[in-house]
Amino acid sequence: MSIGEYDDYYIGIDVGTGSARACVVHHNGNIVGLASHNITTWQPHPEYYEQSTADIWESICAAVKQAVEECEVPRSKIRGLAFDATCSLAVFSKETGRPVSVSGAEVSNDRNVILWLDHRAAEETKTINETGHAILQYVGGRMSLEMEMPKILWLKNHMDPSTFHDCKFFDLADALTHLATGKESRSYCSVICKQGYLAHRADCGEEGWQSDFLTSIGLQSLAQDNFGRLGGINGKNGQYLSAGECVGPLAERAAAELGLSPGIAVGSGVIDAYAGWIGTVGAKADLGFSPLTDQKEHVPHRLAVVAGTSTCHLDMSRNELFVPGVWGPYRDVLFPGAYLAEGGQSATGELIRHVVESHPAHAEANEAAKAAEIHIYDFLNDYLRKSATKARVCHIAQLAKHFFFYGDLWGNRSPIADPQMSGATIGLKSDRSIANLALQYYGALEFIALQTRQIVDTMNQHGHRISTIFMSGSQTQNELLVHLIASACKMPVVLPAYVHAAVCHGAAMLAAVAASKCSEGDSKDLWEIMSQMSKPGRRVDPTTNPKEQLLLQAKYEVFLDMCFKQREYRELVDKRLDGAADDRNF
Repeated sequence: MSIGEYDDYYIGIDVGTGSARACVVHHNGNIVGLASHNITTWQPHPEYYEQSTADIWESICAAVKQAVEECEVPRSKIRGLAFDATCSLAVFSKETGRPVSVSGAEVSNDRNVILWLDHRAAEETKTINETGHAILQYVGGRMSLEMEMPKILWLKNHMDPSTFHDCKFFDLADALTHLATGKESRSYCSVICKQGYLAHRADCGEEGWQSDFLTSIGLQSLAQDNFGRLGGINGKNGQYLSAGECVGPLAERAAAELGLSPGIAVGSGVIDAYAGWIGTVGAKADLGFSPLTDQKEHVPHRLAVVAGTSTCHLDMSRNELFVPGVWGPYRDVLFPGAYLAEGGQSATGELIRHVVESHPAHAEANEAAKAAEIHIYDFLNDYLRKSATKARVCHIAQLAKHFFFYGDLWGNRSPIADPQMSGATIGLKSDRSIANLALQYYGALEFIALQTRQIVDTMNQHGHRISTIFMSGSQTQNELLVHLIASACKMPVVLPAYVHAAVCHGAAMLAAVAASKCSEGDSKDLWEIMSQMSKPGRRVDPTTNPKEQLLLQAKYEVFLDMCFKQREYRELVDKRLDGAADDRNF
């Protein structure tokens, strides 16, 4: 690779659930190096998932060294780095700065991270939601057990009191930034901030945390020392930054471990889904605007759908808009003064995998896919296309016109925020063939698309103005799913150039923002960097077939009925059982 005198490079580091990825990005947005390294996860109990910041840091160092070695970029050309990470909770000692075990004194202190998908804090989540505190409106009305506050409350209830009193809590991305710079700061994007600090600022117009909320859930001790164990108060004993703001220079020890030059800019990190927003919504596409149109003005119309094992739906607004079942609005997390809302589907990629792999015909279909040297989803898509041709129907949806699948197998996050939701099927038969596997697979895709429309419609009904979906993540490999989402939502879907690395790419853009703000030259805002480093995307339009449009509309109405009927059935049964509670013969 030819490297010019004025070429600058940035490193984006994405810490996902199972691996750390590092990408080296040229200032024009081209990814020139990409590497990953696995992260260890411990599962001491079925609902517990734990990691170690020390292990994560080692994985980051290995990935960065490999990515830089691959592209042969001189260290002197790398101007900045930034992290994104899962919304996991990292715990350190406020006295020594060392990791604190989240599994008790008998377990290695290195295991100091409770992973986002850890469900140990079910009772603590219930306790928090029963308060009915006004702050809960910023998490769609109910706090999720995957959030940080229930995890902190669980630690308080299960740790030795003196150990808990010594704990300091970080969002994982903030913890990694601290390891890189030696400076402690908090991103407005961190989950801990979004559950207390940001809500307080937006609600009261003051700096600080909402102490009555912490008291109401039994965490009043966190209010001591000006909330220092949570990050402090901005400008007093804490520093809070928007995405990409320069935290400081890379420390010498961290630079040596990463194989980089000390002193390069380190940007304030974000949650991985938010890095996906950054790496996705700037994709250049023909949306019918005049060349003179300010694209930044269109940002509130762009929903980022970051789709992997689960899916996040992120939309920015200029106003504070509350949407049931949607987290936020959160101010300043990406653009200063702007608000971000976050919907989500708890399991999408995992849902497709489960439906396919649990079917009796999976082994047969998988062997056929291997023989054709294609992925099993591509095999099923091709099978559905051939079946539609054979049946002489004009689109695949007609093959499943009387098959109705509702797929909240892991509960519902958005827009009804009901963890008790489950799956349902109408049209199930005793068919064990590949044809039936293809039908059920299509039903899962259709469910994901229809629920995406439900989230979009709910957000738009509450003041959002979404008109285009910008989608990235592993699910963009599935052409049939992307087409269904566009058609069900009746709006175009734009796929960025680096659909599989959009999150890493977004983190690198944060590094570029930090480098511009840490240098003596003019600093650039995040949108300016996104415009500079985003590449042309590919547009997928909704169906124009009138019969397919009518069918998907009918299926959407059935989908909504299945969604709300399930809750009615539960309520009916519970009411009858409650009425019979005193009947000993029942």
